Amino acid sequence: MAAGAGGDGGGGELKLLGTWASPFVQRVRLALNLKGLAYEFIEEEIGGGKSELLLASNPVHKKVPILLHRGNPICESQVIVQYLDDAFPGAGGADLLPSDPHARAVARFWAAYIDAEFFAPWNRSFYTASEEEKAAEMGRAAAALAAIEGAFAELSKGEGFFSGEGRPGFVDVVLGGFVGSMRAYGAAVGVEVLDAGRTPLLVAWAERVAALDAARGVIPDVERVVELSRYARKK
Repeated sequence: MAAGAGGDGGGGELKLLGTWASPFVQRVRLALNLKGLAYEFIEEEIGGGKSELLLASNPVHKKVPILLHRGNPICESQVIVQYLDDAFPGAGGADLLPSDPHARAVARFWAAYIDAEFFAPWNRSFYTASEEEKAAEMGRAAAALAAIEGAFAELSKGEGFFSGEGRPGFVDVVLGGFVGSMRAYGAAVGVEVLDAGRTPLLVAWAERVAALDAARGVIPDVERVVELSRYARKK
C-alpha cells in the first residue's frame, strides 16, 4: 500500500486498486496526477491471489484498476478517467475531455480505437502459437499505429499532445498508459513498437509524456518491466 503522487484535490476520498505494471492502472494514475488529485494507491500482488477488496469491488471482471470514491467502486480504466472529469470538473486547471461535444466524441472514438485496434492485436501476439499468427497480429497493431499517427497529426494542431493544447488530454492519457510497455517490448525483443521511421510524431509524443511530472513514478523503468516479463515466461 502506498500513497499516490497526486496533489491536494480528492480530499482523502480516493483510493486506487492496481498493480504497478498494468498499463491500464498507469493511465488512471496519469489522469489522477494531471488533475492534481490525491489518492491512496493500494497495490495488488502481481500473479498472486486477488484481495477480498478487489473481488468485492469488481465482482464482474475481477480485475484492476478499480477506483474507490468515498467507498463507491468505479471500474474499467477509460470509464474511471471520464468519471474523474465528471466528479472533479476543472481540477488541475482543465478537464481531460474537451468541452465541445464533437471534440469529446472524437476523443472517445480514438480512445476506443487504441484499445480495440492497437492494444488487442498487440496483446494477442504474445499468446499466439505460431510465428505466422504473431506476425499477422503485429501487422494489425502496426496498421493501427499508422492510423493513430495520422490522428495525432490532425488533432494535435501542431501542439505536443492529442488534446491540441499544451497539456495532455483524454487520448494522451489512454495511449500514455502503454508508453512503458512499448519501451520494454523494444528492449526485450529488439523491435520498437514506435519507430522513428514509421511513427515519428508518436515517438516524439511518447518522450513528452514520459517527461511529464504526472508520469514520474507511474511509467515504470524499462528494465523492471522486462524482468517481470522474463519471470512470467518462466512460470
